[in-house]
This record gives sequence, structure tokens and C-alpha cells, in this order.
Amino acid sequence: MEASAAPMARCLMPEDTFTENFNNVVWQKATYLCYEVELPDGDYRVPPGQDKDFLHNQGGHMAGPPRHAEMRFLDLISSWNLDQDLCYRVTCFISWSPCAVCAQRLAEFLRENSHVSLRIFASRIYTKRKYGDYREGLRTLKEAGAQIAIMTSKEFEHCWKTFVDNQGRTFQAWDELDAESRYWSMELQRILQPTAPPSLPPLYFPPSHPVPGPSFRSLRGSSG
Repeated sequence: MEASAAPMARCLMPEDTFTENFNNVVWQKATYLCYEVELPDGDYRVPPGQDKDFLHNQGGHMAGPPRHAEMRFLDLISSWNLDQDLCYRVTCFISWSPCAVCAQRLAEFLRENSHVSLRIFASRIYTKRKYGDYREGLRTLKEAGAQIAIMTSKEFEHCWKTFVDNQGRTFQAWDELDAESRYWSMELQRILQPTAPPSLPPLYFPPSHPVPGPSFRSLRGSSG
């Protein structure tokens, strides 16, 4: 009997594509999404090589209608028909956090698929309101059970080793990576923290104690 063909090698992201799009200091328009799916032992529903891969948004210059990277990923994972009696853990590393629409759709997916858990690490926060309130979208996604965090040097290095055609080179952090990561982490925590009712602040901040003011620099314009 003829031996079956070996699985095709997984496609890796070009080095410059990674550094241009995941660099949290620059502001590229494209959105790249790297994902990993932890599969239960003995589960073969995910096609070989697709349990760990990357994709990007489909822009107007590409064939087919424009589509965000998160929506393309949901199309992909839905096509696998994952066993609802097993538990799957999905981790996504995204160059931009989900917009309000994508966040809502991801939240709906998690509510409809309790056998799938989701962790999202974003390089930076998508702050445009073109698709709705991005802050409300992120809160909705968190309430649906997703874990959301900002990428640090650890996650950037993991992506470099896992998804990038790095030619054996080690990851080299760019200038201001850690500072930008700390800033976006603080901003994300501010967005995700519960909002107190209007009548509560005087209770916690009496007149003798000044109410803390904004401590964050103004958000710069973002791209998606």
C-alpha cells in the first residue's frame, strides 16, 4: 500500500509583516490574527495544520466583500463543527483589539458554544467608533467569558517563535515596546473595570478628598 502523503508544512508569516503590523508603536491599517487551538486528546475535527495559524482582514482591494479578521476566524472555527462534549481552548494574538461589532459577534459565539473558551491578547486597542462603542464591545466580550489582555514582550516573542518565518533569529524588541504595552494595559483595565452608578462617587470620594482625575494620555487615532 502506498504511504499517505505527509501533511503540508504550515505557512509562516513573513518577518517584516509581523514587525510592521504587531509593532505597538506604529499604526498599520491591517489587522492580523494569530490563533492556537488546544485540542482534547484524540480529537481530529480540526484539519491538520489548522489548529495553529494566522489570518488577516479582507480589505476592499481583495476578492470578495471586506471582512474583519475576527469574522474570518469565526467562519473558520465554525466550519470545524467542534465536538460539544469536549472542551477547546482558543488563544488569539491580534494586532488590533476587536471593534464593537466583532466583539459582539465573538461574545455571541461564546454564549452559543460553552465548550469553547477564548483568550485574546491584543497589541493595541482599536479606538475608532466607526462600528460602535469599542469600549462597550470589549466589556460585552469580557462578560461573555473571554479573557482579554494586552500583549507584552512575552506574547510578542511567543508569536515570533510560533507564527513567523524567523529564519532562526531571536526576537528583538523594538524601542518603546514595554512602555506602550504598559500604557495599553492601563487603558484596557480602565475600560473593563465596572462603572459605578452616578450616585456612588460622593460616598467613596468625600469633599475632603479630591476625586482622582484622568491619568492617561489622550488616545491616538487608530486603524483597523
